[in-house]
Order: sequence, then C-alpha cells, then structure tokens
Amino acid sequence: MRAVIVAAAVAFIISLFGTPVAIRVFTAMKAGQPIRSLGPASHQGKKGTPTMGGVAFIIATVFAYAAGHVALTTLPERQIAQESPTMTALVLLGLFVFCGVVGFLDDFLKIRRRNSDGLSAKGKLLGQLIVGTAFAIVALYVPSTNGETVASEHISFIRDISWLDVGKVGSVLVFVFVIMAMSNGVNLTDGLDGLATGASILVLGAYALIGFWQYRHWCGDSDYARANDYCYQVRDPLEIAMIAAAAAAACVGFLWWNTSPARIFMGDAGALGLGGLIGGLAVATRTTLLSVIIGGLFVIITMSLVIQIVSFKTTGKRVFRMSPLHHHFELAGWSEVNIVVRFWIVAGICVAIGLGLFYSDFLAVMG
Repeated sequence: MRAVIVAAAVAFIISLFGTPVAIRVFTAMKAGQPIRSLGPASHQGKKGTPTMGGVAFIIATVFAYAAGHVALTTLPERQIAQESPTMTALVLLGLFVFCGVVGFLDDFLKIRRRNSDGLSAKGKLLGQLIVGTAFAIVALYVPSTNGETVASEHISFIRDISWLDVGKVGSVLVFVFVIMAMSNGVNLTDGLDGLATGASILVLGAYALIGFWQYRHWCGDSDYARANDYCYQVRDPLEIAMIAAAAAAACVGFLWWNTSPARIFMGDAGALGLGGLIGGLAVATRTTLLSVIIGGLFVIITMSLVIQIVSFKTTGKRVFRMSPLHHHFELAGWSEVNIVVRFWIVAGICVAIGLGLFYSDFLAVMG
C-alpha cells in the first residue's frame, strides 16, 4: 500500500507544479488550441489557450512509477512483486506514452497549420492501430516466469469467461479494439474544461482499487493461494494499482489548472494517452467488458456521436443539436460548469456500479 501512496503523491506533486511550467513553455511556443468555427460560440473565447498539457501528467506518471518502485525496495511485500520494470508496466506505460505521441502529432499539426485540422481521421486511427497491435503482441506473447501474460486469450467481464476463448489472434484484435475505442472515447469527451480530466480521475481511481484488491487476493501470492480457494489470475496487480493511482493523482494535479476557466488543455496528447492507458488497465485486470460500465460516460458520449451520424446519414435528421453530447446541452443553454459537474456525477455513478459488480462477484464466490 505504501508504494501505491508514494507513487500517487509523487505524481500529484510533479503534475501540480509541473503543469504551470508546461503552460509557460507552450505559451512561449505559441502552442494555442485552434477552435472550430462550427462549435458553440462560447468556445471562441478559449482560442489561444495552450494545449498538449497531457504531456505534463504523462511525464508525472512515469516518474511516479519509478518512485513507487524505490518505495517497494524497502518493503517485505517486495517478495511477491515482480522485478522492475515488469512487462505489465511496460505495456501500460507504453500505451500511455505512445498513444500520447499519436495525439501529440495531431496537436502539433493543428498548431503548425493554425487550424483544427491535425492528423486525418485515417492517420490518427492508423497510429492507434500500430500502437495497439504492437503492445497487444507483447501483452499476449511474452509470458512471465510463471507463464502468466499481461492479457488473456479469453474475453473477460469481472474475470476471464472460461467459455469465451478467442485464441491469441482473436485476443490481439480485442485488445486493439479496446485501446482504439477507449482512446477515441476519452478524446470525444475532452470538449469542455476539466470534463475528460475529472472523468478519467474517477475511472483510473477505480482501477487503482481493483488492482490493489486483486493484489491482496492474488494467485501469485503463494501464501494466500494456499489458504484460499479463490484468487485473481492476473499478472503484476501491484504494478497495475501503482500506475492507475499515479495516473489518477497526476490528473488531479493537472485538473487544478485545467478546470474552468482552463489555463491549459490536455489536447489529443493527453486524451489519447489516457484512453490507451484505461483500455490497457481493463485488459490487464481481466475486466474488459466491465470497463464499458466503469467508463460509462465515455461510452455514452461516443454513442451520441454514432447515433447522430447514423441518424443524419439515414434520415437526414439530427437527434441532438450538436454532438458529442456535451455540446448538445451547451446549445440547450446549460452553462459549461453545470454540464461538467453533472457529467462527472454520471461518471461517478458508472464507476460506483462497476465497482459494486466487481465486489459483489467476490462476495458471491467467497460466500
């Protein structure tokens, strides 16, 4: 537990005090966020606000992970933790960093061209596809000394579903789909000051709890496994908890500067990175389908865009005033702060339901 707390504390401090540095650097570089003319009129006042702030919390998380491992070396719990860095950490932090790199390229092109046209949709998807595939192969084809891989060949809900074995190739496809879906879901949510950051904090916090709970009831802990009939068959759950807690805390530090009125935006660098990390956490904890509930706000906002496109292409009519969904409420007259807070409440409810299902499954098995 101490290592998780250390990682979270270091991430928060680096992000809180590092984000103002990023604000000054990106402002000096004239890395202002281009604003689409088709969006709500209130957004035009945000023109010029520095973007690419996700770089700050990505860096904070990586340094915090290292600090967490320094703390681990002083603990007796080290005996059931893997050597640093573990393959789980490489996959999760790799997804965080390299999905962030794809987003950074998109942000950079927007700034260079002085408009909202960054990478093409195909280019962005191709980048996500390459990153997702590379880390899917590592997650499924590189086992630990006990034979456990980061990802599983089964579709999972609260744990692997035994009869849903899709094989390694099928699991790679599922892995890539989860990464791309979650990355784009967070990216679509990042449309109002602090909205995606706050929702991500809740989701990452949930995965920190899940990872630590799995660590305390882990099949890799031989003493626990001998004494109990049920344990979680995952790889490196303490690593999962540390990374999720560090990323959540880093986002809290970033939210200090990103909340309305935002002094910096996370940009696609932050949004795609966070989505990649959340998708990786879902696969690593064997909660792939449960992530649809835990990340319910991202799913709702993504589906609002899908519904809008399908409706317009098939009937010529729009279901919403504008999509994604938060812009619909802006045009309906809701203030930005009201929308953000209420959507955070929705995200919190989804997280609570997801955690409730996770814990109820444990009670049902142990009872």
